[in-house]
Amino acid sequence: MTDLVIVIVSYNARTDLEACLASLAEPQPTTRHEIVVVDNASSDGSAEVARARRPTVTVIDAGDNLGFARATNLGIRATASRLVLLLNSDTLPPPGAIDRLVEILLSRPDVAIVGPRLVDAHGALEVSFGSMISPFAELWQTCLVRGHARRTPLLASLVERRARTERRVDWVSGACLLVRRAAAEAAGLLDERFFLYGEDVDFCATVRGFGRHVLYTPAVEVVHHRGRSWQSAPASAATASRRSHLAFYRKHHPAWHPVLRAYLRVRGTLPAGE
Repeated sequence: MTDLVIVIVSYNARTDLEACLASLAEPQPTTRHEIVVVDNASSDGSAEVARARRPTVTVIDAGDNLGFARATNLGIRATASRLVLLLNSDTLPPPGAIDRLVEILLSRPDVAIVGPRLVDAHGALEVSFGSMISPFAELWQTCLVRGHARRTPLLASLVERRARTERRVDWVSGACLLVRRAAAEAAGLLDERFFLYGEDVDFCATVRGFGRHVLYTPAVEVVHHRGRSWQSAPASAATASRRSHLAFYRKHHPAWHPVLRAYLRVRGTLPAGE
């Protein structure tokens, strides 16, 4: 059994995937690892790009666009390792980042999941951790994200200050999430009801339900070209995101589910059949 499997889900992200795989090879993490790319029926040659890097990369053809959760689970179930790293195809881990994440996780027996500081190509911080999703937590998170993006003094300062401190949190972004396999399997892996939204928050909540902790660490920084996975089919991605949003509230906040549904209907964005 290897120490780490890196699972990358790809959908029509050939350029980003190629750059991500290159970042994992130059140099490679020193932790014994395997890289698995699960291709969600891409039509842009993504799978061929990944296969060109064999034998260090295993490519699994999903056969259809399964969404993030189902495709990730496919990659996890096809492998054996002590640790699993969920990594978006639009990320660029710098040298040493993955080894440092592994080191941090293994040094904390109480922690089951760890996520790094995420930044964009210009080094600007991404808000990549937070409290459990709820109507009020989402409102606060939106205020933080928009306030930081607009450089609103008080909000931007708060976001930057929080992101400089290692802390236990309710969730970290699935763009780069390291988890102990035993904890992932105890949680039943990712909930496949979530196609493209909330699966990382839900997964962290399930793991925390077993008494394990989720840790955000600024000691590791990873570049994330956020939103690139939406670019090939933005309308479909937006609809899938709303369906997952509704599924999340149906599961975790059933009393608020009709409110969210009504809100989306008033805005004219309620997915058909919901």
